[in-house]
Parts: sequence; C-alpha cells; structure tokens
Amino acid sequence: MDYPTQIEKWSVFEFSCGGRTDANPFTDFDITACFESGSEKKTVSGFYDGDGIYKVRFMPSFEEEYAFRVSGSFCDEVFEGRFTVTPPTGGNHGPVRVCNTFYFAYADETPYYPVGTTCYVWNLQNDERIAQTLDSLKKSPFNKIRFCIFPKHYDYNLGEPRSYPYQGTPMDSTVLTKENFWDYGAETPGNNWDFTRFQAEHFRHIEYCIGELLKIGIEADLILFHPYDRWGFSRMTAEENERYLRYVTARFSAYRNVWWALANEYDILKNKSIDDWERYAEIITESDPYGHLRSIHNCIGFYDHTRPWVTHCSIQRQDLYRTAEYTNEWRERFKKPIVLDEIAYEGNIQHAWGNISARELVRRFWEAACRGGYGGHGETYFDENDILWWSHGGVLKGESPQRIAFLRMIMEQTPGNGLRPKAMAWDEVCAVPAEEDKAEQTGYHLFYYSFMCPSFRDYWFDDVNEYSVEVIDTWNMTVENVGTFKGRFRVKLPGREFMAVRVRRKG
Repeated sequence: MDYPTQIEKWSVFEFSCGGRTDANPFTDFDITACFESGSEKKTVSGFYDGDGIYKVRFMPSFEEEYAFRVSGSFCDEVFEGRFTVTPPTGGNHGPVRVCNTFYFAYADETPYYPVGTTCYVWNLQNDERIAQTLDSLKKSPFNKIRFCIFPKHYDYNLGEPRSYPYQGTPMDSTVLTKENFWDYGAETPGNNWDFTRFQAEHFRHIEYCIGELLKIGIEADLILFHPYDRWGFSRMTAEENERYLRYVTARFSAYRNVWWALANEYDILKNKSIDDWERYAEIITESDPYGHLRSIHNCIGFYDHTRPWVTHCSIQRQDLYRTAEYTNEWRERFKKPIVLDEIAYEGNIQHAWGNISARELVRRFWEAACRGGYGGHGETYFDENDILWWSHGGVLKGESPQRIAFLRMIMEQTPGNGLRPKAMAWDEVCAVPAEEDKAEQTGYHLFYYSFMCPSFRDYWFDDVNEYSVEVIDTWNMTVENVGTFKGRFRVKLPGREFMAVRVRRKG
C-alpha cells in the first residue's frame, strides 16, 4: 500500500494498493475507507484505477492527526494507517462555499468573486494546446472554468478527442463533414463501448487538468452531461449514468477546486426527465462527502433553481438582447447566487450566441456585478483551423479579458463579500456592499451608466458627511479621483458609454 504521512489541510490524501483483477474490477468489487480525527469522521468510496490498482481519496478539513481504515471486496486484507494534516499554505483557502445567500467565500472565509470562462473540451486537446491554455489562463482574470468530462460534437468540434471515457471504439468519423454534420447524433451506429468498463487514463488526464488549475487558483466547474454527442454518452441507461456519477465523484471529490455542473443545457437532453435529473442530483449529493457546489445549466427553460440540491444558479440567457438586466429579478426569485455562465460570447461566428463585441460582453459583466450577480466569459472568434477558445482553449484573442480583470479588481475592493443592488434613480444601476453594516459604515456606492452617455450626474446622500468620488472608465480601465463633496453635488462625466462612479464616505 502507498499513502503520504503528512499533507496540507484541504489537500488530496490518496491511498492506493493492489487488488483483485478477475471479473470486472469496475463493477464487481468495492473499496471504502473511514477517516477519523478529533473533529471529523467521514466514510468515502474508492475506485478502480486500472492496472490492478485501487485508490481512495480524501480531503481533510482539520489540522489534526487522522486515522483511516480501508476495506472492501477488492482485497481480503484490511489496511489501517495514520497521517498528519498541516496548516494550508500559499493560495490554499479551501473549497468555495455559498456565503450570505447570494455570494461565495472560501472555507477560510476569504471572499470569492467568480469570474468564469468556458472552454468545453480544452482538457481533451493535445498536450501542446493544453499547455497553451493553462498559460493563457494563468495570465487571465479567470478564476473558474467550465468544461466537460465527455467529448463534444458540434460546429467547430468535428474531430476526435484525445481519449474516451469508456473502453471500446468510436464510430468512423472520417465520413463526418460540415455538410452532413447534423445527420449524425447519439443514435448513429458504429460506436462500440463497454459502459461497464471505464477508460482509466481518460479520468487520470482530467485529474491532471484539475490539479493544474488548482495550482493557479482556478475552480474546475465540471460539466457531467451535455447533449452534443455522436458517441452515445448522452444516451446511456439510468444504471450506466449512476455508475458513471459514482465513479467521477469517487475520483474527483477530494479536489477542493471541483464544482459539479450536472448538465449543460439540460432541457435538450430529451431522453432525461426531471425525475432523472433529481435522481442524478441525489447521487451526486450523497456521493460527494464534501458538499461541493452544484448547479444545472439551461438552454431555453430554467430548471427549478429553488430545489434544495442546487447551490447556485448557472444561467444561460433566454432573451436575445437582455440577460444581465434580469439579475435583480432572478436574485429575488431563486434566493441563491446568480452566475451568468453564458451571456453570449465575444466573437464573430455566425451564431448569435457567439458574435457580440468585447464592449457588449464587458457591459454585461458590469450590469451583472452591479445587480448582485456574476458574469461569465467566452470567446468565439472564427479560426480557419476551427480552434475557438470557447471549446478548445489555446490563446485568447479578444479585448474583453483585460477589462474583466479590471472589473474583478473593482469587485475585490468592495467592503465585505460582494455587491447588492440598491434602488436609486430610475436611470442608473447602483450597487452597495452586501452586508448592511458595511454599507452603513462606508457609504460605499457604485453607479454604472452602461450604454448611456451623461455629461454630468447630480448626487445627494446627506448634508453631514463628506464623500470621496471617483470616475471610472470601465472600457479604458481608468480610475480618476475627482474630489471630495458634501450635501448636494454634481460630478462631471465625459459624455461617453461605459462610465461608472464610485462614492465612499470619508472618515
């Protein structure tokens, strides 16, 4: 057997040893472990990792000495051991949790402002592009990325992935062209998979990607199901889906940066009912001993985000023009954090979801932030080799990421855990600190004027206190201190789009 005797709090403890390989190790044998310290006790399921090796993973939550006991039908022996958990170092703040209804914080209470991007199958590209993507992410403002476990079949995604999640063979894709693209689907003959035998290397590689994201402080928002499929993975049986979900939770749950996105566009997976989704959510919830964040993403109709298992709303726009503008309404409706994972992408492809300007994407991010939610980025610039960031990763080409970085800086300067909308004038969006006491103590107000072009604005808060005022150009990324004011006062503005005004009480 092999395991470490010392690890950091919220890191991955891994026990591994040899076991039975007769019959089918993925279905016919089990492995479980009980971990116990002075402050916690958890029983977790392990998994078969191929090549005769079984593993159990665990994420400790306390800086204590732990004892563990591993048993199961995988082996006649029972294994016991101990290890010590040391304090977290560097950027290790623990897993992200929901905080104060609408917001997020790490386990150590450090505020977390999700600034996400989408790269659906960056993890299934070649080594060179994966390294390129990780380098781009390291230089970007993004601290969350959505991506799939299963490969994806869609426009600009007609190639084969680097690996498959099951042992077997795929259909012959040499007959696939852009002209006959939509003739192929999940029911196309030619796939030959054994859905009782996982391809362990596929999952080891995803673990590598999760681990590399962890090193640079990025949350891995794992999409468990999606409809864009020619291999048959979207049409597995309920039993096969349950086996898959238990396998991925056993493998990935111990990584502190994992989130569970039950589906991308759940409502166009026609072979799954709401009862199915509820059952799959139940499996994820009971199989993940750490309570990682959970969501489900729509195409047209929203899922019922008030369901107890849903920790936050993962939203795709329903209106061609308005999305972030509905954030206030969705906050009140669902009483959960609003994450606009898909508000259309900066790009120039033919699809309306992938051809808005950088200015418009940045505007939507600001609207979402000032209305108490969080925007999501994507980039879909046409490429003659069909290498689009939104699916493949690689190199970012657009103008929005640096402006989103600027917004993230502004958000992280907010007193407390986040922003909430405040009703002020009818023709402006205003945000204040989420916590009432922080708002009262600081007098912090952030006004956003979007596509409007005022040359000045008049303000009044009270006749007693002095207020420091800054004019923020959200596109040119400048912050100008324009002075201190008292009572009723006027702030001159440049008469152009995308301006904001930040006000803070002095003293």
